[in-house]
Amino acid sequence: MNHIPPIGSVMTPFPYVVQQDDSVLAARALMVEHDLRHLPVQDGHRLVGVLTDRDLKRAMDPDLGLPPKDELFVRDVFVADAYIVDSAEPLDRVLERMTAEHIGSALITKAGKLVGIFTPMDACRILYQHLRSLFPSKSGNDVA
Repeated sequence: MNHIPPIGSVMTPFPYVVQQDDSVLAARALMVEHDLRHLPVQDGHRLVGVLTDRDLKRAMDPDLGLPPKDELFVRDVFVADAYIVDSAEPLDRVLERMTAEHIGSALITKAGKLVGIFTPMDACRILYQHLRSLFPSKSGNDVA
């Protein structure tokens, strides 16, 4: 890597999404099935926020006094003020903001449409790929 790439080149493209009117049980099932921690939330085709596994865990906590989980919908528990960024934004700016504000994901758009998601797992992938390009293994075994 000899330049700072745009976030669009390192994001996870075409993320799974949920609709704000979906049940939390359906959203949880999607997260479990695909081992996800973040789901973009849409109202039709309009991006409105993000649902996290933490949001779901809190919503399903019986001590919070919320309606039973089979009566809860994504609209009741998602984060409406998600970090949304254009795909052309430089990676370093996105990482800086995510770090400074303890943001768990960035929803990536192009021309106002959702095109991807960027999470700490994507950042880890980029870092290990970069480290391996700087320090290639001579033996083919990456364990020191």
